[in-house]
Amino acid sequence: MAAPKKGRRQSAPGKPGRALVFILIALVALTGGMFLSGHTTPRLGIDLAGGTSITLEARNEPGQKNAINPTNMNTAVDIINNRVNGLGVSEAEVQTQGDRNIIVNIPKGTNEKQAREQVGTTAQLYFRPVITQAPSGPAPEPSPSSSSGTDKDKATGKATDKATDKATDKATDKDAANSPSSSASPQGRAVSEALKADPTPNPSDKAKDDQAKDGKKKDEKPSPTPSTDPATAKLQEQFTKLDCTDKKARAAAGKGVKPSEPTIACGKSPDGKTWDKFILAPAEVDGKDVDEAQATIRQDTGAWVVNMDFTKSGSKKFAKTTSKLSTQQPPQNQFAIVMDGEVVSAPSVRTTLSANAEISGSFNQESAKDLANILSYGALPLTFHEQSVTTVSPALGGEQLKAGLIAGAIGLALVVIYLVVYYRGLSLIAIASLLVSAALTYTIMTLLGPTIKFALNLPAVCGAIVAIGITADSFIVFFERVRDEVREGRTLRPAVERAWPRARRTILVSDFVSFLAAAVLFIVTVGKVQGFAFTLGLTTLLDVVVVFFFTKPLMTLMARRKFFADGHKWSGFDPKRLGIKPPIRRSRRTAGSSVGPVDPKEA
Repeated sequence: MAAPKKGRRQSAPGKPGRALVFILIALVALTGGMFLSGHTTPRLGIDLAGGTSITLEARNEPGQKNAINPTNMNTAVDIINNRVNGLGVSEAEVQTQGDRNIIVNIPKGTNEKQAREQVGTTAQLYFRPVITQAPSGPAPEPSPSSSSGTDKDKATGKATDKATDKATDKATDKDAANSPSSSASPQGRAVSEALKADPTPNPSDKAKDDQAKDGKKKDEKPSPTPSTDPATAKLQEQFTKLDCTDKKARAAAGKGVKPSEPTIACGKSPDGKTWDKFILAPAEVDGKDVDEAQATIRQDTGAWVVNMDFTKSGSKKFAKTTSKLSTQQPPQNQFAIVMDGEVVSAPSVRTTLSANAEISGSFNQESAKDLANILSYGALPLTFHEQSVTTVSPALGGEQLKAGLIAGAIGLALVVIYLVVYYRGLSLIAIASLLVSAALTYTIMTLLGPTIKFALNLPAVCGAIVAIGITADSFIVFFERVRDEVREGRTLRPAVERAWPRARRTILVSDFVSFLAAAVLFIVTVGKVQGFAFTLGLTTLLDVVVVFFFTKPLMTLMARRKFFADGHKWSGFDPKRLGIKPPIRRSRRTAGSSVGPVDPKEA
């Protein structure tokens, strides 16, 4: 037997059975997970299964006449796309239509209600200090004794919102002189004080001012107090009448108010079942000052929290605001996170914060991620109005999908026919590998639907079809390397082991180039093209797994079979088809027999 050439080490056969068992276990686990999850088919994109189409109309914000321009529209598209797809790889399509409309297509199977809330929340994000907070509901009807009992209610400090409003609007100068408390309700004084230059005054300073004013005005007619200012009185009146349980009232609350002005707003109470109403001071920080927000779990408590990181300028603004709020009493130690005129959260401030902050409360995983998503992608340069919401039918439909699958089947059939004609018995190994690759791809895509919201669209189907050629190319590289070794005069078993290292390098380089192209395409594109890139990258990785853990081990086992080892004409190693002479085999010798001259061809 000829010794191996110097400098070349022959690869060891290893234990191919272990690799085949591993791939079998992986297939069984993925298939079992697919059935246990209740999802046995891949989730389809909007072009194959239909979905919801939302049309958003851009509107200028107050004081900004030329905000609707291509730059701001494209920025809004990017933010809305990130916000919607922040729910997962949902393959949502976001694109402009005309000069002031944005179309958002959400595939069927996505949490459409949740996605619509994310898309519809398109106003700018603001952080406003809280002045007053109260439970909200329908305004109570005034009782017959409310007007006659007003003075008594004011004396005891138990006036209702309706009585307080009435006293504030109709108090006479004579009433003010005789009863200092009648000039404004406690709530009215809090609003008035908070709307001064410092929106969050020190309670002790406020008390001193009240005492000084009461002493000075004891024997003289008082001058108009801040609570009787028309703007403040109007704000108090709006707050009193606001019913946050009314959807129209919630939508109208605070509309058209500039960030530099105080406003009223509604927000869900901490239990998520009722509504609270707020009077909010001018905005101190806006959404553009938030660099990033993430939903995480605190290690010490195991509760869901939202962590915020601010930009450099945002850190200064936030530190200034929290330093004032941390000295106040509830609710004036809170800042409201306001999106589209609605308070999405109103956390309390316990200490001065700057570069980052943590929002804790009654969060679950979904609510924490929703808030983090809003904070991360909340700063839109425009205000958008939901113009229409329609359910769309599949853009291609079942017939087009059927036609695409038929085209893929024809391509696969042609590949199989070529393998059978050219490689004969080796085609069985290639076909088995293709089936394993298809099973892995199908189960993984099915499981990715409910986990990361991956949706299979038509370009993704095209990516899977293209992957057939990539996988078949890997088999051909390996088979040709083995046949080259056989042409050099080696028998099949050592030929397989000697061919594998060189074939392995070629396959890895080829798949790396394909995966790199898919990764770049996925990063620089959006929408449907991302589906093609994702599928191409996934199938390329699976090609490496199948070749290493299935094709090569199976080839090693088949090389031990007489059908392949003896070069049967249908094995794919027929000497005549390879253009070589059959190897001369040594005759069997019994132990102790004499050894004659060795044929040089056998050396």
